[in-house]
Amino acid sequence: MITIKNYAEFETYLGKEIGTSGWHLIDQDQINKFAEATIDHQWIHTDPERAAIESPFKTTIAHGYLTVSLLPYFWHQIADVQNLKMQINYSIDNIRFGQAVAVNSKVRLIATLAAIINLRGITKATIGVTMEIEGEKKPAYTGEVVFLYHFNN
Repeated sequence: MITIKNYAEFETYLGKEIGTSGWHLIDQDQINKFAEATIDHQWIHTDPERAAIESPFKTTIAHGYLTVSLLPYFWHQIADVQNLKMQINYSIDNIRFGQAVAVNSKVRLIATLAAIINLRGITKATIGVTMEIEGEKKPAYTGEVVFLYHFNN
């Protein structure tokens, strides 16, 4: 994990990989809880028996938005951004789902600093993200997440 305390420290990572999170197992319980929270009970996610027969994956799969919702969890494993007044989730851009995440798969996040701008004292950081699936060549998704950091002086 890296530590970032100000714009200048953050900027040193421009165009570079910032880091990789640990692996996280997505099990059926997590998928079911996400279905409850989002009111998305599509059988391909929540019905293992039907998925085994009818799904092209032959098992249930995680919601794409479940995997995206893990971004903050993984980001905090990669970077400890300190000396903040406030952090704002600004946008999620160009997310492309490459492969479904089957139940009981492990996923992790690779982060790079794609862009950084100083907006009158507010740091706008665009983080390139790739979610890998253990044992798979294609990622679950790629894209960018943008954070606004209000550092203390």
